[in-house]
Amino acid sequence: MIIQVIKLKSLLPEAELLKRAKEREPQFQALKGLLQKYYVKLDQPGQYGGIYIWDSQESLNAYRISELAASIPGAYEITEAPNIEIMDILFQLRK
Repeated sequence: MIIQVIKLKSLLPEAELLKRAKEREPQFQALKGLLQKYYVKLDQPGQYGGIYIWDSQESLNAYRISELAASIPGAYEITEAPNIEIMDILFQLRK
C-alpha cells in the first residue's frame, strides 16, 4: 500500500472549500485503488491537505495523470504548487 500526502494553500474560506470537497466526493469514491482519503486542515490559515491510501503504485500513477487530479488546483483555488509526499506502507497496526 502507498500513502500520498498533499498539502496546499487555498484562498477559499473554509466553508467554501468544504462545500467543494463534498461536491467532488463521489468522484474520489469511484477511483479504483483508492482505499481511503482523509481531508485535513493544517495548522496555518488557508492550509489544507489530503491523505490518500492507495492499494498500489499503479493506482496512484493512474490517478496522478487523471483529469480529476489535474482539476485540484482550480477546484480549490490554490495559491502555489502543492507539497506532495509519497510513502510506502511497511505494515499497519490494525486491519
